[in-house]
Amino acid sequence: MADRAPASGNQVTDEDLPVILAMLARGDRKHDIAAWFGLNQGRIKGAEEGKYGTPPLAHQSALPPSGSPGPKALGARVAMEQVHQILTKEGPDGINEALERLREAMARFDQNE
Repeated sequence: MADRAPASGNQVTDEDLPVILAMLARGDRKHDIAAWFGLNQGRIKGAEEGKYGTPPLAHQSALPPSGSPGPKALGARVAMEQVHQILTKEGPDGINEALERLREAMARFDQNE
């Protein structure tokens, strides 16, 4: 039997709880919410059940985009590498192209799925 990974030590904070509850109300999947906060799904279920309190929901503008953060992070990492390559190769002449790549990556990251 494989050893278990060490616990993250992450907990539901007073600042995160309104966001978590708003994401649940929006219909986000519990495992996606847990991934955004580095929590396990049990903590999200506890939040849903009122274990940590019932503060007002965070405003929609305070929520991360819906969907799994893993593919979003991978896409952002690829874009960062592309921007780095552009600026390394072209220096100041590549700034406009680099900025466009960043804008595109940010728009993809912020899309709700």
